[in-house]
Amino acid sequence: MGVARMYNPYFRGKQFELITIRETAGLMAGAGFVPIIEPVKEALKGLERTLQTICDAGGRAIVVVNPYHGDHQEDGVGITKVLQADYIGNDAISAGILLRSNTTLAQAIAACEAHKDHNPTFVHAGFTSQKALAEYLGEDLPASQHVFIEEHANTLYRKHFDGSTRVLIRDGFKRLKNAEYAKTPVEEFSELHLTYSSDLNMAGFGDFLVVGDSYSESGGPAYAVAIHLTFIDPDKDDVMYIYHFVSTSNDTPTDPAGKFAQALKKLIDKLNTGNSKLLETDAIKEFRDLHAKGHFPGLGHVKKLAMKHHIETLAGYLG
Repeated sequence: MGVARMYNPYFRGKQFELITIRETAGLMAGAGFVPIIEPVKEALKGLERTLQTICDAGGRAIVVVNPYHGDHQEDGVGITKVLQADYIGNDAISAGILLRSNTTLAQAIAACEAHKDHNPTFVHAGFTSQKALAEYLGEDLPASQHVFIEEHANTLYRKHFDGSTRVLIRDGFKRLKNAEYAKTPVEEFSELHLTYSSDLNMAGFGDFLVVGDSYSESGGPAYAVAIHLTFIDPDKDDVMYIYHFVSTSNDTPTDPAGKFAQALKKLIDKLNTGNSKLLETDAIKEFRDLHAKGHFPGLGHVKKLAMKHHIETLAGYLG
């Protein structure tokens, strides 16, 4: 895990998230990016295919074995079985142990012991027994791996794990109703890719891409369609910003295709100014293509393209 310039995108394992990972597996492996996947769907075939794709590409991943959201929150046994069937002793796939506010020290230790063969990574997201966990790890602490969700793990909390491999995840995406993004068509996303190592003494950084940390099973009918695309601004110290291209007719939950066309036109108009600062990624090429054909691929596909663009942008910058 100690690769410099390490990026850990945090995915909830919905269908389009898993497709995004599969389609960028080669790119992420080449860049040294390690996705974190919290499986939320009962069926694990998609997860299995995704892990296989990652390994075939020579990449690595962290898979949360005790998800907080979705179909496995009561019991992550199925996920553990996937790891035990195919990934014993394979350090490419690490078992992520999610430590929430309701996780006891005993549960954390039990999960760690149960996944000793899977190169465990602790994911800190509200846990309150950090001092006791650090003491339990004892002399194994320097070899241990910790991912901190920033909102739940301040500097003092993280200090307990000094000397281990530490990654900080910041949610740069402000979750609003789609129509509300029109008020701030561009805003700051994060500068963590610049500060994680020098200022915060972390081995890596991450985010929830352009989806955000808040989880919902379904979007419901969309009154507005928004395309969220990140870019690095060389005129502002290479800080990352995000554009929100939002449809204009947002009064009724009908005609998503028409609304997508409105949002897409705004994106294309911005690209055509020549000063959008958006990296010309494969995802952007596909957006151009959709515009040229007048085609609406579905909202899940649009989200997938935005996530791909984010990964490609960071790979382009950090590479």
